Amino acid sequence: MDAKKWDKFAVGVLYALSIVIVLILFSLLAFILVRGVPQISWEFLTRPTRSFQAGGGIGIQLFNSFYLLFLTMLISTPLALGAAIYLSEYARQNWLTDVVRTAIEVLSSLPSVVVGLFGFLIFVIQFGFGFSILSGALALTIFNLPLLTRTIEDSLQAIPSIQREAGLALGLSRWETVTRIILPAALPGILTGMILAAGRVFGEAAALIYTAGQSAPALDFTNWNPQSITSPLNITRPAETLAVHIWKINSEGVMPDGVQVSAGASAVLVIAVLLFNLVARYLGRRLQKKATSA
Repeated sequence: MDAKKWDKFAVGVLYALSIVIVLILFSLLAFILVRGVPQISWEFLTRPTRSFQAGGGIGIQLFNSFYLLFLTMLISTPLALGAAIYLSEYARQNWLTDVVRTAIEVLSSLPSVVVGLFGFLIFVIQFGFGFSILSGALALTIFNLPLLTRTIEDSLQAIPSIQREAGLALGLSRWETVTRIILPAALPGILTGMILAAGRVFGEAAALIYTAGQSAPALDFTNWNPQSITSPLNITRPAETLAVHIWKINSEGVMPDGVQVSAGASAVLVIAVLLFNLVARYLGRRLQKKATSA
């Protein structure tokens, strides 16, 4: 067999493998959506859950998921941005920065259950935060910070060095060059990385079982006192998220319509993660097009 035939054969194998992977992913998504989408309604998305009665919803769990996501991104984004700017623009290339980058790579590949157990020992027990939104947000910050830092650093390093040199040549300080030239140019990649990280955090369950808890107290959405246990803004209350709720339904089996609720909640979770990815791609392309056309 000559080189051209080997090339065609290799390309055909790659195409076949790609098609198999796409079919597996499509069948998995189709299975979840076909079973779950018929269960979704406005009442399902807004009603509180019922443990021993049929007809419960996922309203509180859905709110807890978005609230935890907001707090996690609020904590992790400034930390990741600062660390990425330092590593990309200020840190010298030596063995110490190599060790830091290696540590970031190792931490980004940690299993979420390990992060959850760490959060349980440190935040829940040692710091005395208990099973709470605060413990969950801090654990998710540890889970999210390495990947977000690496993503932002890659976006900053993708900016050509000539732009840095041009800023310095115009008399700008290094900080002014970073804030006025490098960050605006890297904004599409940074926003894309943030949204993808948000989707990853939104679907997390293992780290929250040990930190945010497995219960969802009834909330009064007219009570905005952050110290009240029924207030949705209270960060010291336990907060069962949507992913944890799915796991709990299938592990305890105390709901008469647990199969339907689990299917609907799974579909909502998958749709939310898909929307995060689609929005990330759309914003990235839109901002990139706007930046290059300018």
